[in-house]
Amino acid sequence: MMVSEIQLYNILKMKLGEKEAETLVQFVDAKLNENNEQNLKIIATREDIANLKGELLTKLAENKVDMVKWVFATFFAMMLAIIGLYFKS
Repeated sequence: MMVSEIQLYNILKMKLGEKEAETLVQFVDAKLNENNEQNLKIIATREDIANLKGELLTKLAENKVDMVKWVFATFFAMMLAIIGLYFKS
């Protein structure tokens, strides 16, 4: 038991009795451990964040390449249309 658990146990022992105080302290300790385990499952680690950052940068690079392709294709189509209209006259 940690110091705070011992202090809690002593306070409860005076009020509730030895067996009830021990049972209550064990219950509180079990609940705190359970909550800590649940929180550890939820928390993102630095490695998780680094992986997500890498995936995000990869997707951004892919989107940038796609955008450049579409801009070039649109520019090329517009130039063909302007040249076509110029020679039509």
